[in-house]
Amino acid sequence: MIAFHENHDIDKEKWDNCIKNSLIFKPFPYSWFLDIMSPGWQALIEGDYHSVFPLPVSVRFRLKYIATPIFLQQLGICCSDNTDPNEINKFLDKIPDDFKLIDLCVGQKVIHKDFIVTERADFELDLSKSYELLYQGFNRNCKRNILQSLKFKPEIIEDISPGDLINLFINNKGSEISGIKKSDYSRLENLMNYCLGNKKGKILGVLNENKKLIYGLFFLTSEERKTMILLANTPDSHERKTGYYVYNELIRKFAGKDTVIDFSGSSIHSIASFMKSFGSVNTPYYRIFRNRLPWPVRFLKQ
Repeated sequence: MIAFHENHDIDKEKWDNCIKNSLIFKPFPYSWFLDIMSPGWQALIEGDYHSVFPLPVSVRFRLKYIATPIFLQQLGICCSDNTDPNEINKFLDKIPDDFKLIDLCVGQKVIHKDFIVTERADFELDLSKSYELLYQGFNRNCKRNILQSLKFKPEIIEDISPGDLINLFINNKGSEISGIKKSDYSRLENLMNYCLGNKKGKILGVLNENKKLIYGLFFLTSEERKTMILLANTPDSHERKTGYYVYNELIRKFAGKDTVIDFSGSSIHSIASFMKSFGSVNTPYYRIFRNRLPWPVRFLKQ
């Protein structure tokens, strides 16, 4: 039986055990991640935490809604069994009616008459092969850019603060992206500090000759997966092809291990091409959308 649970009713230990034993290794559904990125999140739970479905809940204008937070890619069903493609509909049908707006990204494909569904790309690279075999899978442009990056003799450093990386992102790309608020960056900084303090994440950076930060990357790390959360490029790092160097070194470091690099994804062609150039495979996820807000509020969110 699937039941709705408010945050204070959720047994976080049982919840995280379900996530840990799930066939989906993505870190986003863990309680510690949700607590930081979606405070007060709620959930649908089947049985004694056999299957769980997190709901990132927010309130605006006294209206409750469900929406995927910025910097949290996707959620969905977590279960130790192979999930029936129709199983997600059973969870969606159990979402309480007082959530008039649902704008959620999930890992399972959805075919449901009440939802508009849009497929999104997420690129992953299995690192279980040797580096030599993985390198053979890089396309010609990727190999050329790696060689070009070596001319600048880049050095990867790890003593980059969350604030420095976030400021680099804001000053170079974040200011162009609508919808990201100061509170989103604050939650992201809290996540980064938590992960660094608990050995769940790393920040990598590259400096130029003047010791100025020109490139930064924050990713979550576990035995199963290296999940990219925030990447900050600059015109200088673009020219030097620094991103190709950093990802090549990550692949070299973890090659031959039973782990995956999750590049995340992008609808921007140039970024998607960069991710694919390393031989990664698209493992799509899905945005599901339903708007039952009252008129005229419904037209404020499409």
